[in-house]
Amino acid sequence: MKTATFRVLDMHCSACAITLEGLEDELAGVRRASASYHRQTLEVEYDEMELSGQKIVEAASELGYTLVPT
Repeated sequence: MKTATFRVLDMHCSACAITLEGLEDELAGVRRASASYHRQTLEVEYDEMELSGQKIVEAASELGYTLVPT
């Protein structure tokens, strides 16, 4: 398992954080997704054998969010 933290450039409210946390259910290989509106971050724990950081960025982009690895 790997943990990656991303800065979210366009998170506008707490509902945005909840939407991003939904990646946990949407992407195979994600064990945990935790977003913080106050810190404007998304932390994702995932299986590197099933998923890449780039795929997480792409999935967030499809939801309308821009992620930047920290």
